[in-house]
Amino acid sequence: MSELRVYWRPGCSSCVKVKEFLASLGVDYESINVSAQPEAMEELRALGVRTVPVVARGREYVFAQELADVSQFIGRAVDFKRLPAPALVEKWLTILAAAQRHALQIPPDKLAQRATPGRDRSIRDLAYHVYQVPDAFLQAVEDGVQDLTSVYNAAPPAGVKTPADIRAYGESIQKRITTWWAKKPDTSGSVETYYGSQPLHHLLERCVWHSAQHARQIIAVLEGCGIAPERPLSAQDYAGLPMPKGLWE
Repeated sequence: MSELRVYWRPGCSSCVKVKEFLASLGVDYESINVSAQPEAMEELRALGVRTVPVVARGREYVFAQELADVSQFIGRAVDFKRLPAPALVEKWLTILAAAQRHALQIPPDKLAQRATPGRDRSIRDLAYHVYQVPDAFLQAVEDGVQDLTSVYNAAPPAGVKTPADIRAYGESIQKRITTWWAKKPDTSGSVETYYGSQPLHHLLERCVWHSAQHARQIIAVLEGCGIAPERPLSAQDYAGLPMPKGLWE
């Protein structure tokens, strides 16, 4: 049990990122897809873990939402370069606006279809999840909600049935982010999360690129339906965000 193990599932942004991160450092690991190996979740529950990605060695583990924590766990010093908070928020608002445009382009009869093979997540759930990420961020920094997964892994309300419903949620969250930022918050502080106390700046960065990765997946969904995304996000919109190269796995 001394071998490094990475527990992940398809379509999970942080899962794709941590696997690419370890590969870039030349670190070998056992890849465990919990969607394909449900018994692997029992291994995690035995450790007291209910979500992925997780990097483990024996009975020691670290949540892989923050790569600085992973680098410390594996004993590899890495210099992380991060965009300043104003640039992150500007990109986030651009991403959330684009995701609203693209949500409206999703054919209603496609909403119940799987967004990606190998995972039970519908296109409806994925499009809604883009905005659950900033919703979780706001609840963490404003209301002290530590378990972000309780927000962004929750099923959409039953009343969310159409692309317009998804777009309306996205618009409300974008307005809340704008209002939060207008208060000139101190991003040099820290915030408590289920994976430990994190610098607020680090959490902000992670949530921005997390939204961006899922917005990118929605673009791929539209293209898979033969639909050209309206004013798609560009390389410049993504520039400086530590997004994974891979899309789903």
